[in-house]
Amino acid sequence: MASLPLKKKSNPIAQTRKSGSFMSQWGMFFRQFIRHPGMIGSIIPTSSVVVNRMLDQVDWHNTRLFVEYGPGVGTFTQAILDRLHPDATLLAIDLNLDFVAYLEAQIDDPRLRVVHGSAADVRRFVREAGHAQADYILSGIPFSTLPDGVGAAICAETRAALRPGGAFLVYQYSRYVRRLLDPVFAPVEEELEWRNIPPCRMFRAAREEALAQAA
Repeated sequence: MASLPLKKKSNPIAQTRKSGSFMSQWGMFFRQFIRHPGMIGSIIPTSSVVVNRMLDQVDWHNTRLFVEYGPGVGTFTQAILDRLHPDATLLAIDLNLDFVAYLEAQIDDPRLRVVHGSAADVRRFVREAGHAQADYILSGIPFSTLPDGVGAAICAETRAALRPGGAFLVYQYSRYVRRLLDPVFAPVEEELEWRNIPPCRMFRAAREEALAQAA
């Protein structure tokens, strides 16, 4: 699918969440879960504990392109922007047009680019955003519910979209994604966070550093 054009933002630095309250955010999340349960991993948004643990792994000072798959109502999106370098870009990719429209309406930040499409097309979206590769890619897509072959394709495309030394950060409610990560990433680290409903599994899958050229 074609990406949506980037809106012009009024404030060049500050990120501002507009009038949406916690209840409106939760209401949007709940409605979309009822309509598309296979696209959303849980009926309850991810806890701040998981958000912080996932994002604490990022070298924010040296990050210039951060990609988020399935941003939904922005549970991670705003937290990423709060940490992101002023000259960096956050590319958020979602298949759900309602979520795309919601994020565009709620977050006014020139560093945010929201596109409608599949994570399997991440390399095209990265190029369209004016970058060669991403430093980090974050995903909460429920890989266990994807059609056969789609999850593996996303993981392969993700590795190709990352710079050497970059990382794919994944949070899930099952270990299913591990079988997709292991063949294409090394190393893959896994942790479990109990302070979430339901308990959340967190994966960090690194793209190996480029080997030095022989003299």
